[in-house]
Order: sequence, then C-alpha cells, then structure tokens
Amino acid sequence: MNITILGASGRAGSEIAKELARRGHAVTGVARHPGRIPAGERITAVEGDVNRPETLTPALAGAEVVISAVMFADSDPDLLIGAVKDSGVARYLVVGGAGSLEVAPGVRLIDTPEFPEVYKAEAAAGARFLDKLRLERGLNWTFLSPSIVFEGVERRGAFRLGGDQVLFDAGGNSAISFPDYAVAMADEVEAPRHPRARFTVGY
Repeated sequence: MNITILGASGRAGSEIAKELARRGHAVTGVARHPGRIPAGERITAVEGDVNRPETLTPALAGAEVVISAVMFADSDPDLLIGAVKDSGVARYLVVGGAGSLEVAPGVRLIDTPEFPEVYKAEAAAGARFLDKLRLERGLNWTFLSPSIVFEGVERRGAFRLGGDQVLFDAGGNSAISFPDYAVAMADEVEAPRHPRARFTVGY
C-alpha cells in the first residue's frame, strides 16, 4: 500500500514508518524537518507542515492510508480532518493518547487527581480530536491509544488490545513500547478491525 505518515520524524511516527516499510509498504514520511525521518529503501521523506494546507494537501495525494502521528496541542484537528477528507484518502489512522481512556466506567484518566498537570494540555487536545472524529460520518477513521507509559525501544512482539479502558497487567502496570505500538498500528493498517472506533494496546 501507499501510506503517508504525518509527523514521521517523531518517536511514534518513525517507528511506524520503519515497521510498515519492513512489511513492504511504500511509505511517505512528512515532517517539518524531513532529515529526521528514518532512512529506508521504501521510505520517502517529504517536507510538510500539518498547519499549512499548501504543504499538507500535496503530501496526501495518492495515499491509500494516512496516519497522523503529530502532537494534538500543536495541530488543528479541523484542518487535518478536512485535508484528509478533501484528498479522498480511504482510511485515516491516528496515533492517540492515553488521557481519554477510562480507568472506571465514565471516568477518564485525564480527570483523575493523579494525572500530571504537565500532560493535561496535550491529553485534553487529544480527547477533543477523538470527539471530533466520532462525529464524522463520511470518514473511515481509527484512533489507537497507547497505554499510560508510552516509551522504550524493546520489541516484545506480544501485547493485548482493548477498547476504551486502560489496559493494566497483573502487576498493575500500563505500558507499551514504541516498536510494539508500531506493530499494532501496522496490523490495523493491513487487517482493519476497528473502523470508526478507538482501541488501545498494552502489555
């Protein structure tokens, strides 16, 4: 498939680009600093800014799937969603956040007293993005939230999938590495199981 990744120079975006290229897909990575996009035989680095339609729209041309891996607080959801719809891309996948996941019925992680203040702006922007996607009727979207701890370079190759609730392991930990998150995203690209839905991944 021809896949465009917005924010391909970031930690999540770069791992997704490498995973998809490893599987034989043609990846176009878009970033303001394309030199930071991982090099690869099937990866084409393109300069683009998600807040500038004149650079965003051309980057989406010809893509069968678009994956957004940009910071929510630094982007405009209406511009992004509008550009994807206008481009006629068949599917739109989003690297989500954990803040909008539930820790109890009707209780989001972001609304708990323990949620770090430093992450609230980004988490709130991500929750608003998800709300906007849920109102879309003509866009085939998927929003993949990581676990609470989203870090590390270990690729275990084994993880669990969930819905709108935080995934905890037997020790009460909620975590996923960037490479394993990328595997889950690539799996969803190749075999869609969550159309117009949010899901999560964790150990």
